[in-house]
Amino acid sequence: MSKSIFYHAGCPVCISAEHDIINLIGSDNVNIVHLGEDRSQIQNAEQAGVQSVPALLTPNGNVLHINYGASLADVKA
Repeated sequence: MSKSIFYHAGCPVCISAEHDIINLIGSDNVNIVHLGEDRSQIQNAEQAGVQSVPALLTPNGNVLHINYGASLADVKA
């Protein structure tokens, strides 16, 4: 994986964090995944270790959970 992946669910906390992440690392360095719109990605997020959103999956596989917005269980519901 060469880019980070930013997982979010579209809530205000997630949108704010998305803007900050893009400003920090640049839009060319991150793939944005809106789990509310692309529910097929929830399983990939879970397998990567994402427990809540917003979260950033780094290229080396570390998951950085950012300012709790919602658990993945809430997103799946």
